[in-house]
Amino acid sequence: MNKESEEQIRGIFQQQKDFFKTNQTKDIEFRKKQLRNFRTVFTNHTDALCEALETDLGKSRKEAEYVEIQIVLSELDYLLENIDEWAKPTLVESKPHPSGAEVISKIIYESYGVNYIIGPFNYPVQLTFSPLIGALIAGNTAIIKPSENTPHVAKVLEDIVKESFEESYVAVVQGAIEENTLLLSLPFDYIFFTGSPNVGKIVMKAAAEQLIPLTLELGGKSPTIVHHDADLDKAVARISYGKWINCGQTCVAPDYIYIHESVKDLFIEKFKAYLKTTYPDGTLGKIGKIVSQNQIKQLAGYLEASPEKVIYGGKYDLETRHFEATLMDNVTWSDKVMQQEIFGPILPIMTYNDINDALEEINNRPKPLALYVFTESQELADDVLNRTTSGDAEINSTIIHVGSHYLPFGGVGTSGMGKYHGKFSFENFSHSRSVLQVK
Repeated sequence: MNKESEEQIRGIFQQQKDFFKTNQTKDIEFRKKQLRNFRTVFTNHTDALCEALETDLGKSRKEAEYVEIQIVLSELDYLLENIDEWAKPTLVESKPHPSGAEVISKIIYESYGVNYIIGPFNYPVQLTFSPLIGALIAGNTAIIKPSENTPHVAKVLEDIVKESFEESYVAVVQGAIEENTLLLSLPFDYIFFTGSPNVGKIVMKAAAEQLIPLTLELGGKSPTIVHHDADLDKAVARISYGKWINCGQTCVAPDYIYIHESVKDLFIEKFKAYLKTTYPDGTLGKIGKIVSQNQIKQLAGYLEASPEKVIYGGKYDLETRHFEATLMDNVTWSDKVMQQEIFGPILPIMTYNDINDALEEINNRPKPLALYVFTESQELADDVLNRTTSGDAEINSTIIHVGSHYLPFGGVGTSGMGKYHGKFSFENFSHSRSVLQVK
């Protein structure tokens, strides 16, 4: 990065520091006006966003609108509808004052200041703009760095931001490691990162050096338990949706299946039939593109390490970056595919006879971002939730929780820290300040 670019980034940061000091962002009406304008601009760029998403990730128009654009709009409308109520001071009970004087205790919600939001490649619109609108509804300013791995989308995001906001309020910085390293050296007031645990460690280390509060939205190997009493047809359809959407590049995608031995063969039979019906041409090109050729090679390496375990799919095209929906059977924890989050359309299948054994294996690994259990027994589902830990969980469903602004979304342990969406975004990007007044 040349000196001119470095000075430009530092200049944007200083502009935002100065603008925040004017206190304009603390005005609720200012926040709403800015976000309403953003909504109009964002909606006007729907076609450009969909085209960019197809180019970078092979997302269909239907998928792009549903999992990227509509989620942002739904979140934004919910925030705008409720911010007046959320921003009010919260009165709480007071302990008696030693003098006997009247005491008033309340919590007020303060903006942090200048935020740094680092977007990922897998859902480059939703997972960049959802944190942004959370930061803005809480009264902050923001500098965004979109993922360099989805360059066409990043360019449209920049166009939207430039048309919606003054640079002193919201700005986009394009770039990769050099730019991110520089930005992480600046004294931001809050950092929000979505990405891999490895990069998350770098971000957290940089934040720790300056004691900057942050949110980390990471990932991990999210398990999917299918018990012997599960509705297998529903399980196949719902697991398939969660796994193949965005070609498996979803942080909460079912990473592997733990299925009861007694129903495994029938489950696999139904899964193969479902895939043949859903993707009759063999699936290449039907479930999106892998983000890069390097990632294609990584995924192919899982198959090459255990070719005898591939029971469906397995084909890929390095040039077009397409990869088939792929099933692997008789997988064990020692297989290469089980050593880290897959982040692609490969679904390993393992079995259990005793649920206690499956839960012990899951609990021996890092805490996942999501956990899914398919069963007709509420007692079993509750027992699984009670004896495991994950960022979030679903019963008889997958990944739908991510789109709800009524639920907090986020990880635990190595899968992340901090929760957002809806009111939880407002709270995440606000400092809760305790105020005690004595009369």
